[in-house]
Amino acid sequence: MTNTIKFETKNLTIAGVCLALCMALPLLTGQLQEFGMALAPMHIPVLLCGLLAGGKNAALIGFIAPLLRFMLFGMPPMPMGVAMAFELAVYGAAAGVLYCLLSKNATPKGKAVCLYISLITAMFAGRVVWGLVMWQILEMFTWDAFVAGAFINAVPGIVLHIIIIPPIVIAVERLSQRSERA
Repeated sequence: MTNTIKFETKNLTIAGVCLALCMALPLLTGQLQEFGMALAPMHIPVLLCGLLAGGKNAALIGFIAPLLRFMLFGMPPMPMGVAMAFELAVYGAAAGVLYCLLSKNATPKGKAVCLYISLITAMFAGRVVWGLVMWQILEMFTWDAFVAGAFINAVPGIVLHIIIIPPIVIAVERLSQRSERA
């Protein structure tokens, strides 16, 4: 098997696992909708997918996940689900592309910095896109609603993502490097 086929198989496997996590993780907070909205559990696998499997795969997973979850479970409610589809697609694409570009020739410590820069930039870009889509969908979507929805109410999720995603990516990358050497 060539390295390209191994690489693509690995990325598709990661993308599939991340899509499954997009369906499952929100079930953990499903009983408390405000808690789930604050922690944004569906965002975690999409960001992981971008950082581990690349922007192309993650953009697709990010766009499909909220729509599929709505068809299966009736959540997220529409039109929020449409805005989330665009938001998560941008999350995945931005995280994957930025991390790939920034970390190419980075040292291990530099790679960690690249990881945080990619993650935070992707979260900001996705939230801006979410706001633009909501503004197009809802006539009464105001600047205050955007700031509250994208940033103020999202602080717990933003903090959670910044705390848990980088260590997971670093651990998976280390395991991947060990398995490649074996």
